[in-house]
Amino acid sequence: MANHILAIDQGTTSSRAIVFNQRLEIAGVAQREFTQFFPQSGWVEHDALEIWDSTVATCRQALSRAGLSARDIAAIGITNQRETTVVWERASGKPLHKAIVWQDRRTSPLCAELWRQGHGEMVTARTGLLLDAYFSATKIAWILDHVDGARQRAQRGELCFGTIDSYLLFRLSGGHTHATDATNASRTMLFDIHRNCWDEDLLELLRVEKAMLPEVRDCAADYGSTEPALFGAPIPIRGVAGDQQAALVGQACFAPGMIKSTYGTGAFIVLNTGDQPVRSRNRLLTTIGYRLFGRTTYALEGSIFVAGAAVQWMRDAMGLIETAADTGKLARRADITQDVYLVPAFVGLGAPHWDAEARGAIFGITRATGPAELSKAALESVCYQTRDLLEAMRRDWPGMADTVLRVDGGMVASNFTMQFLADILAAPVDRPAVLETTALGAAYLAGLGCGLLPAPEEFSTSWKRERRFTPTLDEALRARKYDGWQDAVRRTLSR
Repeated sequence: MANHILAIDQGTTSSRAIVFNQRLEIAGVAQREFTQFFPQSGWVEHDALEIWDSTVATCRQALSRAGLSARDIAAIGITNQRETTVVWERASGKPLHKAIVWQDRRTSPLCAELWRQGHGEMVTARTGLLLDAYFSATKIAWILDHVDGARQRAQRGELCFGTIDSYLLFRLSGGHTHATDATNASRTMLFDIHRNCWDEDLLELLRVEKAMLPEVRDCAADYGSTEPALFGAPIPIRGVAGDQQAALVGQACFAPGMIKSTYGTGAFIVLNTGDQPVRSRNRLLTTIGYRLFGRTTYALEGSIFVAGAAVQWMRDAMGLIETAADTGKLARRADITQDVYLVPAFVGLGAPHWDAEARGAIFGITRATGPAELSKAALESVCYQTRDLLEAMRRDWPGMADTVLRVDGGMVASNFTMQFLADILAAPVDRPAVLETTALGAAYLAGLGCGLLPAPEEFSTSWKRERRFTPTLDEALRARKYDGWQDAVRRTLSR
């Protein structure tokens, strides 16, 4: 009997596949990095075909490492980097252009012009999002405007748009499934989160052809099956969610007021607000947390564009470290009398500032500043940005008074970073026993969709904490450090 689940975790810098057993224990893992393209300043692209190849390869490798075949897999769950935009030929599955990544800022001038024309309020009221280049809609329009004949082909129904989940679904199913889930749809800036449908006015405003759009389904639903030739037998696909919403599910944040933060290339904090959307007054995003059994659960989200990417910058661009783990070792050796702040606005600043033109800066450097102090500043920058978001969430939703932050992602393995996070937040930080919570959330949704796993209430009881970090920092020192951060950010903003 098939009693394992294959989770596809397609991220910004790598594709991973993880096989879970029915107890949601990991049986096999595979991961493969893929190429990042930076054709111009502020532009970020991926090769969708390379992502597809890496996804298939890691799935096969994870199955092999688990000692299983396709017939042992009850269902596949997919989680993905959100907002990243692919336009492809419906007949062949061939991408028309490289995928435009969520970090890409090329459409910032268009967004600024739409703001000036007064469209920002309508976009936010219907989608819960800010009118920004971060989201998919203007990326679609850019491809249609810059690839010869693309707009005409889209009007004839020859082209498909999708976020990465949609593209993988299309290819996995041999072209039979052109769909997405409600969480990914809610990040396109084209989806009315109140009516749960594509919005005709936004499609017209942002010049996107409706014929390109995928069907929107629940997070746990029937998404068809894989082509038999891919893995040796067809495997049902029963769960899809964007990476941050999958982590919300994987962290079992099913009750209003529960909150999680994921630290990957960027960092994303998501607060469950229940069955009613909360309109932010502090430039946070109102989004769909998940949709199960036809019922929508909403969330407030804050997005940090650069988290782990700051460590990658230290390694790849600056050559100050050899591995990501080196930052924690160096940070512990840093001179604590130096107040060095790194504001990692490499592609602008996300919430709550939303300043596309801001650029990175380092403050407080002295002649004695070296790799240790810069490493410490890079790790601390993630924690300071997290506090910025939590402060905004507290103002938007009073139910957050007593915060316990559940954390996941690659950076949470750093005890140094997690302790400073608790210190600067003045709140407990819980690290789960299973750190792969994004993939776990996708696996749970697939297991729920195929009937292998229980309802959310029962799943919640299985969540386990590996360690709780509690604040130890003196309140006066905490305040002084955070004041220094806020001053650094003010001096970095472009307006």
